[in-house]
Amino acid sequence: MKTTEMKYTLRALAALLSYPDAELRAHVPDLRAALVDEGALSAARVAELDALLRQLERARPLEAEAEYVELFDRGRATSLHLFEHVHGDSRDRGPAMVDLGQTYSQAGLDLAPDELPDYLPAVLEFASTQPAPAARDFLAETAHILNAIFNALETRGSRYAAVLNAAVELAGEKVRAVKLPPEPEIDEAWTEPEPFGGCSSAGQSRPEQPQTVQFVRKADMHTTGAAQ
Repeated sequence: MKTTEMKYTLRALAALLSYPDAELRAHVPDLRAALVDEGALSAARVAELDALLRQLERARPLEAEAEYVELFDRGRATSLHLFEHVHGDSRDRGPAMVDLGQTYSQAGLDLAPDELPDYLPAVLEFASTQPAPAARDFLAETAHILNAIFNALETRGSRYAAVLNAAVELAGEKVRAVKLPPEPEIDEAWTEPEPFGGCSSAGQSRPEQPQTVQFVRKADMHTTGAAQ
């Protein structure tokens, strides 16, 4: 496994943990190419991620979006806000947010005003801007949290567990194979839904929270996005 470059892989992982809207799903081929071409992950991790990419390609939009909301917005165990797993609602969470934000700022990057620094896609995006050794060390500090989220996702039988497993591998920590659910039969995957089935609850509205990670570079005010 190559260890010299991982920036495009980290950005692909950040994108995969973002809300799966039409724009993200349109970039699935680009994400697949980035994961394969850079070679930062083992073949086993790439295969696990490819199963998630195939799921996003096959799923009906409302189903993909509803699954994302159910996984990441309705339970602490699978929250993508890392300090939720460490500090919860304690007073320590605020200072930890400030410290992490200062880490980004000292590297010449600031989050957009509506972003929180402990949001995992933001963490991965920031790591992608650093040299590979520094990125690996930075991720290693969060490996125990990544493992906890991985376990929670795998318990739910979610292919999103592959993204956390890949992040743990990039951190240089021990990983294990993801227990993936079986692929649906092609006829089942393309079965027409019942008329108006689930229209009132199948994730029609995006949650009121930041979805696109956006850093602002102090020097030139250029931005980087999670799906770039």
